[in-house]
Amino acid sequence: MRPQKILDTDMITGLTKVFRDKGYEGASLNDLAEVTGLKKASLYHRFPDGKQEMAECVLSDIDQWVDKNIFFSLLDENKSTKLRLADALKNIEVLYDSGRETCVLRAFSMHSGLALFEQQIKSGMDKWIAAFSALGIAIKLSSTQAHQNAVQTLIELQGSLIVTKGLADTNIFKNTLKNIEKRYSTE
Repeated sequence: MRPQKILDTDMITGLTKVFRDKGYEGASLNDLAEVTGLKKASLYHRFPDGKQEMAECVLSDIDQWVDKNIFFSLLDENKSTKLRLADALKNIEVLYDSGRETCVLRAFSMHSGLALFEQQIKSGMDKWIAAFSALGIAIKLSSTQAHQNAVQTLIELQGSLIVTKGLADTNIFKNTLKNIEKRYSTE
């Protein structure tokens, strides 16, 4: 068997970039083929179910990365809550390239993408809320307050990404991360 010329990690990185930049509907097969360095036929060979399967792979890849690098940090009871939060916020900054990258959940939540990926989007958001709720409970908030803080955190993260892009000012995203840090400080 011949070795693959295009590494799976490079391919998923390229597909992620196109979907983040153009959304599900806006990403053409030409865009997806070009970013992977594959011809359309080779792309379909790797992804027999087409663009939807490519998007599902992207969602799965990001979900695994977020689980490992953000949620695991927030839930790691072997570390102080301050260190758990600092690690998670550092990785959130990496995930969104200091606010320059669009959230893939947002990119897939437009038009037909929402109908196709509604469950994955809801599941992803539920996991964000659960992880930040757990951190809130760890700092002795009531379960109601922990949940409210977690939802507000998700709203602020998502909103700041949109405003950061719209105003081309990454300080907006960075300030949002600082505000989230203040919300969970246990002074």
